[in-house]
Amino acid sequence: MAKSARFYGTGRRKSSIARVYVTPGTGKITVNKRDVEDYFGMDTLKVIVRQPFAVTGTTGKYDVLVNVHGGGFTGQAGAIRHGIARALVKADVEYRPALKKAGFLTRDPRMKERKKYGLKAARRAPQFSKR
Repeated sequence: MAKSARFYGTGRRKSSIARVYVTPGTGKITVNKRDVEDYFGMDTLKVIVRQPFAVTGTTGKYDVLVNVHGGGFTGQAGAIRHGIARALVKADVEYRPALKKAGFLTRDPRMKERKKYGLKAARRAPQFSKR
């Protein structure tokens, strides 16, 4: 692995898309030019973002630069996790079995269901009244 190497991975979740660049470094994660601690309020989302490093045992070995847009914070955290996992596989193929077993390389296909006519939402029917 070259020291000036930069590995790219695209992550997607719901309507969020994350462009992730992983470089060998000290473990700094930057999301949309802000530190991950500032960007995500909830601790669970920060844990989700760091999961690929915990699974592969590379915590603190790579710097991450992320550009993410679309969706909410939970979808964005999932997209970043997907992108980091894909970039780590490009960095070292040895990480693939662990990431695959954890399910981080699989794109989550669940999307918002469309609203249907005659209903108030995707499945929510108007209130029924007998009289």
